[in-house]
Order: sequence, then C-alpha cells, then structure tokens
Amino acid sequence: MQRLNSEQADKLRKMLRNCRQYVESFLKIRTKEGELKPLILNEPQQKLYKALQEQAAAGVPVRLIVLKARQMGFSTLSGGVIFQRTATRPDTESLIVAHKADATANLFGMYRQFYEQLPEFIQPMRKAVNAQELVFDNPSRDPSDKRKHPGLRSRIRCATAGGQGVGRSYTVQNVHMSEYAFWPGDKNLTFAGIMQAVPDRPGTIVIIESTANGFDDFKDKWDDACAAWDRGERDGFRPIFFAWWEMPDYRKPVPPDFQATPEELEIAAAYGLDMEQIVWRRWCIRNNCGGSLDLFHQEYPASPDEAFVASGACIFNKEHIILQRERARKLPRKKGRFMYKYNGLSVIEAVFQEAWNGEISVLKDPMEGHPYVIGGDTAGEGSDYFAAHVLDNSTGEIVAVLHQQNGEGEYIRQVICLGRWYNAALIGIESNFSTFANNELARLNYPNIYVREQTDVYTGELKKAFGFRTDTITRPLILSELVELTEQHLELVTDYETLGEMLTFVRKENGKAEAQEGKHDDLVMSYAIANHIRSRQSMQIKTKGKKKPELEWTPDMKQDYQRATPEQRELLLQLWGRQ
Repeated sequence: MQRLNSEQADKLRKMLRNCRQYVESFLKIRTKEGELKPLILNEPQQKLYKALQEQAAAGVPVRLIVLKARQMGFSTLSGGVIFQRTATRPDTESLIVAHKADATANLFGMYRQFYEQLPEFIQPMRKAVNAQELVFDNPSRDPSDKRKHPGLRSRIRCATAGGQGVGRSYTVQNVHMSEYAFWPGDKNLTFAGIMQAVPDRPGTIVIIESTANGFDDFKDKWDDACAAWDRGERDGFRPIFFAWWEMPDYRKPVPPDFQATPEELEIAAAYGLDMEQIVWRRWCIRNNCGGSLDLFHQEYPASPDEAFVASGACIFNKEHIILQRERARKLPRKKGRFMYKYNGLSVIEAVFQEAWNGEISVLKDPMEGHPYVIGGDTAGEGSDYFAAHVLDNSTGEIVAVLHQQNGEGEYIRQVICLGRWYNAALIGIESNFSTFANNELARLNYPNIYVREQTDVYTGELKKAFGFRTDTITRPLILSELVELTEQHLELVTDYETLGEMLTFVRKENGKAEAQEGKHDDLVMSYAIANHIRSRQSMQIKTKGKKKPELEWTPDMKQDYQRATPEQRELLLQLWGRQ
C-alpha cells in the first residue's frame, strides 16, 4: 500500500474525525434495488443528524428519542454514526438492541458490511469472534505484538431485547435502541439496565427510535420527553418526530381522473401537502395497510397524535381532533400565573405575570364588555390535577386554561384572579370530592358563583348550593353536550392540551366514558362543565352607549317612593324607567 505524505495523512485524519464526512465518504449500504452505494444522507436523516450535532455542540450527553414513520433510514444513520465513533476511537463500547432476532441479525449484517467495504487503509484491526459483535482489537496471539500494536480495543455488540442481562456488567458509550415500542417483556426494565451502563457525560450517545405501538412505555417516554423539552430542560432526551410526508420518496404521480376527498383536502391544507403526496397516502392505506386508517396512522403518522392509536373507542372523532390539535399547536399563547396579595380574607392586587412554566395558558386576553364563564374540575379520585377553562360566552371559544398539580387553596385563588380578570366571569367548580373550592369562592366574596338546585334529603324541598355536581345523570349529559360541540364547532376548541386529553378519552367495555388507563381527564371534565354552565351567563356583549337621562321626579313620585316598601320601590323604579 502506498505510504501517505504528511498532507494526505492530515487530510485523512480530519475526514476520520468528521462524522458526516466519514459516513458519506467511506460507508456503503445496500439499496432496495440490491446495489451497494455510499451512505448519502436523505432529508430526514439530515434532520436527525443535525439534532444530534446540536446536542453534542451544547456540551450535554446526546440523548434522542425518535418517533418516526416506517423505512426512513434512521437505523442506518444511527448505525453509521455509532460505527464511525467506534471504528475510529480507542476503548469505545457500543451497544445496538433490536426488538427481535432477525432484526438484530440485519443490523449486525449492516455493521459488518460497513467494515468490509471500508478502504483497507482505514480498516481498524479486527479480532475474529463468533457472537454478533465486531471487536476492533489486535487478533495476534503474540503478547509482545499486542503490546506494541494493541489496536483500538473497541467493540460493537448487537443484542436482542428480552435476553438476560442485556447491557449489564459493562460500560458503554454509544447505544442504539431500535424499534423500542416492539421490545418484548418488560422493556422499561431492560431500558433501565442499559441506561445504568451509560455514563451521564458529554460524548456519549443514546438513540431510541421506533414507530409507535399503541399506548405503551414508548408513548410514556415520548410524552415525558416532550413535556421536559417544553419546560426548557435540555439535558435529557430530546424528542424528534418525523412525519411520513418528510420522506421525498413518499409520493406518486396524480392520475388524470383523481379526485381528492374533503378529508384529503383538509389533510393537505393542515400539513401543506401536494396531490402527489395525497395520491401516495391513498395508495399506501389501500396496499400497505389493508385499508386500515388506524394502521396507516400508526405506521405512517403525519403527527405524533396520529402515531399513538388508543386501544379503546374514543368518544370524540379522532381524525378531526388530531387535525384541530395540529392547528391549535400553532396558535399564539402566553403562559404564566397571577401574582397577588392574600391576607386570609381577600385576594387583592392580582397581576398576570408571564412565565414559561406557568400553570395558566392564555389564548386571548379579556375583552371589554364580553361575558365569560369558568368551569373547573378539582383533583379527586385517581387524579392529582386541578383544571379550569375560561370561555368567551359570546362565542363559546376557549380563551384560557388553568392546569396545575396539588394545592387546592392556591388553585381557587388563581381561579378567582382569572374570574375577576375576565369581567367577573361566572365560575362553576365541580363539588363532588370537596366543597372547599366553592366555600372559598363564597368566603372570599367572589361575586358570580354558579348555583345549582338540589333536593333536601329531609324536607324534600329544593335548596340552592354552590358548584357543579357530576353524577350518573349530569356526567353523561355534559359529555354528550361536549361531543356535540366538537362535531358542530370544533374550531372553538383551541387548547392543545385539552385536545390531547380528548384523544385518550374512550368508552370502556363497561360502557363508561373515561380516560384511557394511565391518562387523565381533568381537562375534558373541566371543559365539559364550562360548556354546560354557559346558559347561566349572558351571551350578549355589552357595548358602551349613552347614559340614560336622569329621571325627573315629580312631587307625587317622590311621595309614592317614600311610602313604598323596598320591593315596591324596585318595581316603581322599573316602571319609571330608572332601571
């Protein structure tokens, strides 16, 4: 082999250190047509590589959780990155875990092909082994030779999830968890064992990538990562979603007689798709998914909501909710909480203060003269969240949402601040598990509390009580009203998180509509209460007008007014036009 001069050697060293240049220059893959070609990153792969580089540049451990459509090449990219890091660095351990044995064999075959197709002058020494692993070590049996030329002492292991002790008993710097949602057994236990083996240090990589598989541990990890990322936490798993329409190959020519359905036109508008992509979508549903829209959503999602298909029958129209949630995600909003003074007897000087981690999301500020209602759901059995929805009663649109954990006293004080800010809104708080919230509204002199009628169990007479009570009669009623609202005026449902809870609100086998196992329904119930109590509040916008002229009192009028009882005085004022 020809010896490299210093300039050539320096150029080669730079190529070996530059991950993308190494991958695209030296690694080869077998295409769908069976040809060996250089691994040139496609658009989705470039997006994933960019996210990986951004975390590395930020000086934090690279942690990515990838939710994807099928066959986008992420296992290939992950493999290329991990191969480069292992085949060019000493004392590096890498672990690849697949969901089943044949997938493990395929991934190992890809790594072995990477090595075999490398130019000979950059192939690290390799030790022959029988297991599915590549050991970059001096294969010599001569101890002195091994001391002089030890090799990299690095290794790539390929394993199948569900096996005993996967990832345990050794330290690894790079991990690729492939199709995590389909791992057998207790995948979270396997995950925990692997993560214990990865140092929490910059320079390490963990990539979890999978298509969705219903509501499982992968869904939980995805939701946790999204919530942490939204809170501004940048030292954990970064969620990366790849929609089917990001893949350039997923399109077909438009036939001359093609007519898009109203649903397809709505999807095209929501995601900015052209008709070639819509034609491919229709073809894929028919040919690759057996006509099942749910299966298409899982295998080729357009949004994260489409990917995770609830196992129960959602009481709302899932397809419409998903599209509306995509619209709601783009709406401007501000988050924050009220700062106020509280002396035990009153809440005063309340000011809304913006904060990225605030419990309140405001979509629209209060408008002068507009009537508002607030419905609230307190933390009860099986829930640790308090929720409240503010609706503009002239339209029914959601304008603000409160969602917080624990602290009933703080919850009701925030609700009072919301109510006062939104023009003394009518407040109706659920009273099933605690009367504290409604008692506090009265004690702190809130002026507009929802009052219900109930029958006294002793006298049989009707009496009035504060708050809304959900029972076997009212619960189905308010939920059916909410379903009807979403069918007729879904555009009024503008809160992203509320729409998310609607997707997991299903009818169970016993016929009861409630949250999917492990999910919450606080926002759904809060919204249902707010929607129901709208009839108890004016729906008219009060406009500024000229004051009524002062009433001119005649001597007889003054005399009649002075002799009248309080009730009679009110009637006289109405007759004379004073009220």
